[in-house]
Amino acid sequence: MYRLQTEDQNLINKLATIADSAIAPHAGDVDANSRFPKEALSALASEGYFGLTVPTDFGGQGRGLRVAAAAVETVSQRDASAGMVFLMHLCGIQAYIANPIACGDYLRAAAKGDHLTTLAWSERGSRSHFWAPMSEETQNGETVSLNGVKSWVTSAGEADGYVVTTRVAGAESPMAITLYTVEKGDSGFKIESAWDALGLRGNASAPMVMQNLTIPKSRAVSNPGQGMDIMMGAVLPMFATGNCACSIGISEAAFSATQGHLGASKLLHLNQSLQDIPVLRDRLARMRIRIDQARSYLADTFDKIESGDPATMLHVLGTKAQGAEAVLEVTDIAMRACGGAAFSKHLSLERNFRDARAMTVMAPTTDVLHDFMGKALLGMELF
Repeated sequence: MYRLQTEDQNLINKLATIADSAIAPHAGDVDANSRFPKEALSALASEGYFGLTVPTDFGGQGRGLRVAAAAVETVSQRDASAGMVFLMHLCGIQAYIANPIACGDYLRAAAKGDHLTTLAWSERGSRSHFWAPMSEETQNGETVSLNGVKSWVTSAGEADGYVVTTRVAGAESPMAITLYTVEKGDSGFKIESAWDALGLRGNASAPMVMQNLTIPKSRAVSNPGQGMDIMMGAVLPMFATGNCACSIGISEAAFSATQGHLGASKLLHLNQSLQDIPVLRDRLARMRIRIDQARSYLADTFDKIESGDPATMLHVLGTKAQGAEAVLEVTDIAMRACGGAAFSKHLSLERNFRDARAMTVMAPTTDVLHDFMGKALLGMELF
């Protein structure tokens, strides 16, 4: 579906092998103990995948959205928590790429596997409306001070760099945003609480409290007040298509588990395999069709991005929404098809089912995306 060049496909095939040996074996423990998937991130870093989309001029592999999505799906099939951490890293990298002069050192470090990044955008005051931060910077000559509480920061306390949003000092509009990079060693911020959630239990998504966090102005990722240009133009396509790929990865994991269970399990008293039951075959077929629909939409979106189609942004918004809805449907069917074996954690399906629920509530939520798309279809302003 991703229609990769041979070199790119080889890179994904290699990643699949790495994921089978270094990510999949730890997924259950990561979920059960709500711990950060260190083994997965260590493997991705050491094998050069932190630099997957970093331009070659900075030592990276210079791959685009198609390869990034294929990589996120590959990881997410084994462990969705690791897949989401990896995706948010790729999103942070996109912000850096938009300003390589200021962020060149971060790009070089990521290419070497020495820098994990993420986004810190959502805030309690504006909740899932991540494009409207309530926090406001304070200018101090050559430094800037940041105050506020960022919510749902993936890799909180684990990342080396956080691309944060703040309202420009004195700005009336909450969308007059500047982006800055906060480094792990900076004083003035703390992770408020541990992550303990229904799904994606390993992605360390927790509140980040900034109190008089003072950093040099040279850490600005965007020009003053122009952060939205990078957020919407550079980061959103990676986030939306990658989020869809993560949903597809979870869906494929659920499909494989269901397919294997139906083929291997029997009703001994009837001398009958589960795969001999028509209603269960029907459910497997519906899972396959729904996954392929999500794949086709994502593939069409890549085509539109590359061709400059006027409907590109509409489809970018749609990728996350339709992928999130698809994985809800697929994992629900899987639970019904496999019954008690799924419910009792004998398969990966119970974890897949819980992880899937995160996709629709992750900002921008599916409801918000549908509203954006409706506005776009009616020729209205999105914000």
